[in-house]
Amino acid sequence: MNDRFPTGLSALAASAALQPREAMLEVKKQKKQLFIGIPKETSFQENRMPLIPQSVSLLVNNGHDVRVEAGAGAQSNFQDSDFSEAGAQIVYTPEEVYKSDIVIKVAPPSLEELEFIQPRQYLISILQMNMQNEEYIRKLSAKKITAIGYEYMHEATGVYPIIQAMSEIVGSTGILVAAEYLSNAFNGKGELLGGIAGIPPTEVVIIGAGTVGEYAARAALGLGASVKVFDNSIYRLRRLQNRLGNRIYTSTLVPSILLKELKNADVAIGALRSNEGRTPVVVTDEMVSEMRVGSVIVDISIDQGGCFETSEVTNHSQPIFRKYGVVHYCVPNIASRVSRTASTALSNIFTPILLEAGAEGGIDEILWKNRVVCNGVYMFRGAITNRYVSEVCNLPFKDLDLLMAASRI
Repeated sequence: MNDRFPTGLSALAASAALQPREAMLEVKKQKKQLFIGIPKETSFQENRMPLIPQSVSLLVNNGHDVRVEAGAGAQSNFQDSDFSEAGAQIVYTPEEVYKSDIVIKVAPPSLEELEFIQPRQYLISILQMNMQNEEYIRKLSAKKITAIGYEYMHEATGVYPIIQAMSEIVGSTGILVAAEYLSNAFNGKGELLGGIAGIPPTEVVIIGAGTVGEYAARAALGLGASVKVFDNSIYRLRRLQNRLGNRIYTSTLVPSILLKELKNADVAIGALRSNEGRTPVVVTDEMVSEMRVGSVIVDISIDQGGCFETSEVTNHSQPIFRKYGVVHYCVPNIASRVSRTASTALSNIFTPILLEAGAEGGIDEILWKNRVVCNGVYMFRGAITNRYVSEVCNLPFKDLDLLMAASRI
């Protein structure tokens, strides 16, 4: 039998395969007008906002409705008139803002603000699970809302776009803060961070070779300082050197070597980050006591507890304290110190997401196509879809993909 000319069932199957078939026509996407609310931030010293006037103008020009609470942009030097000229509606109570379908803000809603949230609403904000409790999550769940925590949004490569943007800002800002407290303007020892010809450069020790550490190193090198970076990951240290294009001093976190460098340091930057829980303490009280009087510690890791044993949380109003003669700057949320830049960075990420949601037919629709946003969902219509949140609050975990599939039946 010639295999080139099949007979019987084989011939029938081959004949069927050659028959013309019906093809599904592409279904036209149903665009959806979004109703977006931007409340005024009520968290202590939270100066950022999620959308700037230019982004609001772009959203409005694409047919979306944006409501901004009066004074929401004041801490970032955006006036209400800037938003109204961009096409936003200015409202004067949080109740009016929370009548929107989508509420977007920087800090998580307070317990008081939870009362304003509408059933089945969409909430986009940071969650800061280490500062929440079971009662908070239960109140959100009772409203049957869909909530996206932007600190959980990440790409398949493991990059967290908003965390990375904020890390770039705080890394650079941390060095500028250190420069201020070395100067006479803040009763420092009167040194210029960096150095000039004939004067030895400032010694900067950076603990952590992630994004914060990288941008702190960039800023310090740009000012002419001598930079030494410590991290327990050889991969991160090698990546840092490659990205900087500079074979700077690097070392793993060996206590004796770290102590030796801290003794000579003018500035120490804490730039470690933990994926879950508290940052490990790698600089002990005794090690800080051996640092130079007048040297400066900027513990950027204080958001997660700090990596210096002597660190205590401060704020933008009273940012420093001294221990063993060493200046400690331990302000969480350093990005709020440069709120206009930080707000623009947030807006650059949120605006394309909202435009995509409108084009695809709503937030639910982009969860099928945009995995970055999908990864940020910790609650879908009241069900907990983030395993870490579920475990911390001792609440049932539900698989998001299954919930989304069931919602379409």
